[in-house]
Amino acid sequence: MFKTRKSLLNPNTTDTLIGEGTLFEGCIRSEASIRIEGQIIGDVTCNGDVTIGEHGHVRSDITARDVVLAGIVHGNITTSGKLTITSTGTLLGDISAASITIEEGGVFQGTSKMERKQPSLASQGSGDPDKAAKPAPQAGESLKAPAVAISN
Repeated sequence: MFKTRKSLLNPNTTDTLIGEGTLFEGCIRSEASIRIEGQIIGDVTCNGDVTIGEHGHVRSDITARDVVLAGIVHGNITTSGKLTITSTGTLLGDISAASITIEEGGVFQGTSKMERKQPSLASQGSGDPDKAAKPAPQAGESLKAPAVAISN
């Protein structure tokens, strides 16, 4: 009678829309992206992106990959990627993100914490300690190149 959805949702597609004039109370968890044009009271957890439109008003904590804020949020935002507060956006809460952009006219009142993504072991090189990154020289320390022998 009812079909079960076995395929995974694409976090790059907007699957859920909370329309203008809609009030939603409760927690939202989504695999795909969410767009909020109405009001939400409750936490939002999303594996994709969350977009709060100009008419969106959210009283909750938001956790998502990327967040674009053009409306109003009373709560904390945690992203693994980028938070963008547009010129019409207002955030009254704390931020934890890898990247933050606040356009002129955008409002942010709270504290921010920038966290870089940890590089994978594969991108750190071959594991050869001789080829590992060396710390930068301190002030007053000379830069000496290793001796190189050239034979003919």
